[in-house]
Amino acid sequence: MTNWRWWLCSLLFVATTVNYLDRQVLSLTYEEFIKPEFHWTDANYGTITSFFSILYAVACLFAGKFVDWMGTKKGYLIAIGVWSLGACMHAGCGIATVLFTDGIESTAALKGIEAGSNIALAVSTTSVYLFLLCRGILALGESGNFPAAIKVTAEYFPKKDRAFATSIFNAGASVGALAAPLLIPPLAVKFGWEMSFIIIGALGFVWMFFWTFMYDKPENSKHVNQAELDYIHQDDELEASEKAAIASEKAIPFLTCFKYRQTWSFIVGKFLTDSVWWFFLFWAPSYFSNQFDAPATSGLGQALIFTLYLIVTVLSIFGGYLPKLFVERKGMNPYSGRMLSMLIFAFFPIAALLAQPLGMSTNSPWWPAVLIGLAGAGHQAWSANLFSTIGDMFPKSTIATITGIGAMAGGLGSMIIQKVAGNLFTFAENAGASFSFLGFEGKPAGYFIMFCFCGIAYLVAWAFMKILVPRYKAIEY
Repeated sequence: MTNWRWWLCSLLFVATTVNYLDRQVLSLTYEEFIKPEFHWTDANYGTITSFFSILYAVACLFAGKFVDWMGTKKGYLIAIGVWSLGACMHAGCGIATVLFTDGIESTAALKGIEAGSNIALAVSTTSVYLFLLCRGILALGESGNFPAAIKVTAEYFPKKDRAFATSIFNAGASVGALAAPLLIPPLAVKFGWEMSFIIIGALGFVWMFFWTFMYDKPENSKHVNQAELDYIHQDDELEASEKAAIASEKAIPFLTCFKYRQTWSFIVGKFLTDSVWWFFLFWAPSYFSNQFDAPATSGLGQALIFTLYLIVTVLSIFGGYLPKLFVERKGMNPYSGRMLSMLIFAFFPIAALLAQPLGMSTNSPWWPAVLIGLAGAGHQAWSANLFSTIGDMFPKSTIATITGIGAMAGGLGSMIIQKVAGNLFTFAENAGASFSFLGFEGKPAGYFIMFCFCGIAYLVAWAFMKILVPRYKAIEY
């Protein structure tokens, strides 16, 4: 039997890795390259990251439909082509800023502009709008990655193998997060921040070449023999009966979904906790650079970010095992097992409360790296179980709708926290010693406020979810 399906799975893994690399170039070049060149404040950066978060969430609502409409091959090509174009376009923001700003003749002159002058304000404003455009294109394209990858998995793998295949390509997210601090800052130092966007963005175009020649539907692929085709389609009869059952099951109308407490439970869970993950993703490099003089271009900065995501990757693996243990060995129903697991995982982010005090008192960035890593691992484990609660309570015909509503809630929460964080850090830095919080002054106080929110967000979310849905109750419509 041929094994072409696993070659395609490896291609999905590469696409997901590139997906996460592209979205992290900005955060890893912001503090040392982009911020001083365009005279940005943290508020400017917060505006850009918040815009990406909400647009990505909105686009996810429609990305699946787009891939279904265009077909897997074309849909995936368009998605990665759009986000690769958006990634590369960031490199032109410097030249475009010069063209749109009077009195500046070259990008080399941008840094030399007097800080706080009218021309510096014009540069920062113009460049922010240009980066917003590029981040918007990146968000639109990147929203198509997971719907397309999941569709390929459904086409090429029988049910018993899909979870394993999905875990393989989804590991690309962790690999991308781990590889980013090792690849992007050295590229920016050696070739300039513009080339780091172009080189990483160009990886998507290389991927498109392989996808064009490697993917066809199983029954049309010259690389799939009859034995593999029979293996792939072994569930066809069972799936046909399941689809018929789903088709006969009445779907809950969109607005009616909001009448159920279970919907609001999921909304609260996503709104309060997705924002924490995006905060760490976008602000961790800047935090290590500002507080511990460990920029992303230094060996220490790269080691800190790598360690953080390594902890997230390794520990989050156990996120799906714990509820299985409670259900199989303790006899709990799946929802109760998941809620108990989520309560346990909700305590992990409390470690973030100690990141700033331990880091500043010992003058060691390793404490924050490890503690933020624990918080991130808790989030990933929490998130995996949170998604599973939808299937516990809602009919299959409505799962996609509820997932989309949750994605929107998570995107809205992420947008708010990015904007709040940016404005808070700018205000705290300007206020200096006149702004204090629990023993910290200036910008360190701003970071501690955000860490406090990140530390308690999961317990607050769990409490609201438990109040809204105190015990397992499936919805019948």
